[in-house]
Amino acid sequence: MRNILKKITHPFLKIGLIFYYYKPRKYTYKNISVLVHPDVFPPHLTMSTKILLDFIEPLELQNKNFLELGCGSGIISILAATKGANVVASDINKKALKYLEKNSENNQAKISILYSDLFENLNNQTFDYIIINPPYYPKSPKNIKENAWFCGEDFEYFAELFTQLEKLKKNHREIFMILSEDCNIDKIKEIASKNNFVFHMVLEKKVMKEHNFIYKIHNSEDNQSLS
Repeated sequence: MRNILKKITHPFLKIGLIFYYYKPRKYTYKNISVLVHPDVFPPHLTMSTKILLDFIEPLELQNKNFLELGCGSGIISILAATKGANVVASDINKKALKYLEKNSENNQAKISILYSDLFENLNNQTFDYIIINPPYYPKSPKNIKENAWFCGEDFEYFAELFTQLEKLKKNHREIFMILSEDCNIDKIKEIASKNNFVFHMVLEKKVMKEHNFIYKIHNSEDNQSLS
């Protein structure tokens, strides 16, 4: 098995994170710019946010109900809002939400910003699109910042995510999750399967020798339509 902690324990990346994130930094995608707090997941030095932005940009989102679950910097939510979506951005990192309030104003994007641990405070809302850029390294987070990286030693994040999705499956249509070859995808799929979900890859993107995948998540009862 590859060392799935290599990205965030690699000496060069650790030094880069410390140097680059000693203060808030601007991140820009096309005509959207956000200021990212040092305690928020960094889109600058990772590939997943840019890949998701490129994936979402051509979608027809006018009047669609859109949720970014674990929004971090929130730039994905801002992009969706500028495309006419009715956006909810949720996170458990209050600094991320505070910065998103200002960033959404600066980009003239109307977003409902919500503090929520997964679907806890979403009140059974129905969404046309759910976008998830999850933590996937198997280690217990020690603070709120590490929640963006670590899913728990036994992948507790995914166990809870798919348990909640199973209860809410009729509320949602399109669920997309990005993962990297650097994580234990088979383990995550196994957890999803226990809750009657399957993964269908819709995009594979290789960046700097690393393969990234966007999966559409389906209830297994609907999987025959993909065959």
